Amino acid sequence: MPRTARDVVFVDGVRTPFGKAGPKGLYAETRADDLVVRAIRELIRRNPALPPERVDEVSIAATTQTGDQGLTIGRSAAVLAGLPKSVPGFAVDRMCAGAMTAVTTTASGIAFGAYDVVIAGGVEHMGRHPMGEGVDPNPRFMTDKLVDPSALVMGLTAENLHDRYPAITKERCDAYAVRSQAKYADAQAAGKIEPDLVPTAIRSAAKGWGLATQDEPPRPGTKLEDLAGLKTPFRVAGNVTAGNAAGLNDGATACLLVAEDVAEELGLTARMRLVDYSFAGVEPEVMGIGPVPATEKLLARNGLTIDDIGLFEINEAFAVQVLAFLDHFGIAEDDPRVNPWGGAIAVGHPLASSGVRLMTQLSREFAEHPEVRYGLTTMCVGMGMGGTVLWENVNWEGGK
Repeated sequence: MPRTARDVVFVDGVRTPFGKAGPKGLYAETRADDLVVRAIRELIRRNPALPPERVDEVSIAATTQTGDQGLTIGRSAAVLAGLPKSVPGFAVDRMCAGAMTAVTTTASGIAFGAYDVVIAGGVEHMGRHPMGEGVDPNPRFMTDKLVDPSALVMGLTAENLHDRYPAITKERCDAYAVRSQAKYADAQAAGKIEPDLVPTAIRSAAKGWGLATQDEPPRPGTKLEDLAGLKTPFRVAGNVTAGNAAGLNDGATACLLVAEDVAEELGLTARMRLVDYSFAGVEPEVMGIGPVPATEKLLARNGLTIDDIGLFEINEAFAVQVLAFLDHFGIAEDDPRVNPWGGAIAVGHPLASSGVRLMTQLSREFAEHPEVRYGLTTMCVGMGMGGTVLWENVNWEGGK
């Protein structure tokens, strides 16, 4: 029986507040799976029109799939969240683009007709599971010179981008980071951040129980002079610092994707419509440039240009990576279409969870901008990849 492609809509997205990784961070003594369970439960609570048994799949990403981020976390989180035992689940790993891939994979299943409703997201507890924990890279990567040795250290790949694009100076990166912090602070003050944060229980053996209600990483009031003297840990007299890069973070995200006709049937409100997506590979030692070919391929396939995009949510793994993207496409680094509520340099980047944060934020920005038809969520990915997803605003005034 032939399958007919169906439109897929993003109905809702939530996330825990993001914490700083490490023994003093918000979630130092909180399990990773409990973070994503909290996000899933909140999605179900916020959408009472959705019968839990109508969820066809739960896809959860984690970069380090071990310990409390292992055990096929999509399935284990579904069971822990109280979804019916009939709801299956699986785990995804595409490093930083894990949650993005969870979305594109399950959305493809909806379009194909295999699913009606899915939950997709990601979790990363970098305090419990540092990036690269337990990894055993094949020695042929180096002996056969398949990749440059710096490819396995994300900060060095960012320094390599500075080498490739000398016009992207440390000063430009610091200035971009200051703007990211300021935009996040302005958005928070305007009440734009908290609506999709899930208050999350935290515990401490010394202090007892608490409640995380706000992101921990942001540094409001950051000034250029604060960043100028920071150490460059990846290279002597380098360009990448803790101030112009995302930190090490803990957190979880989850979103609800539904076939558009099923959303109408159930009375669920769509926030945006999935148009297309693209992943691309680049040299692993300059992985930060990955969003460029992924975006070029996506725009070409859809007959669009960069000027057709009214909002950009770009993951700020490193400022240099964002600036390389903007310079390539001729976009000003202070263009108001780009990360209008700030980005990962301010809020944090718990690896596999970040893709859904970008999507949730874009969906809310769409609601404020009915004049905008198309938006992009895009990110660089470790081991030399980029991913870009093209979304359409369901509130676009030109479509009425």
